[in-house]
Amino acid sequence: MKQSLLAILLISLLAGCSAQKVDPVTPLPNPAVAATAETQLAAAPASPVAPLPFRVQLAQGDPSELPPVVAASLSNRSPITFTYREELTHDDYHVPRMLSALDPATYVGAPLGDYGVTAFAALTIYDGERVIGDYTAKQRVSKSYNLYKEPTHAEVERAARDAVRQKIDDQLEKDTTRLAQAATGEPITQAGALDR
Repeated sequence: MKQSLLAILLISLLAGCSAQKVDPVTPLPNPAVAATAETQLAAAPASPVAPLPFRVQLAQGDPSELPPVVAASLSNRSPITFTYREELTHDDYHVPRMLSALDPATYVGAPLGDYGVTAFAALTIYDGERVIGDYTAKQRVSKSYNLYKEPTHAEVERAARDAVRQKIDDQLEKDTTRLAQAATGEPITQAGALDR
């Protein structure tokens, strides 16, 4: 009796492992999983990007990896400079193979885990030595996977970068008036004072 139970368990485990390697022609979609993954991934902004009210020069950072508003405001001759940096941390969760092999929901597209990336970004804008803007943002993005569909780490990482850049852009948009005053040397009103 014990041997036959052990044999059934072993066959189930092997069947589950071999099924995970098969790439079926027609995957079984799970609408709940797809909807959750789509809401977790950040969507690219649909509206055209409005640049800052002044031009900025990159002092530190990669010009190809900037928030869209900042990228639209670049100049090599501006006295206003900025630094930008991003940091990424990865966290993955995986359902143990033994559990997923024995769970019938696995074979109809139940999630087997997820890939997560947390992006942190920092943007500082200088007029000479004076800091006129300092912004930070943090965003976590995750995407689940199942037996039939698995995102790449690069896809999740790109979504996290896009999401954190959008947060920086949103902060810049809210602070445009104060930044314009600071860049021209006008006195900053109390309402436009830095609240960070």
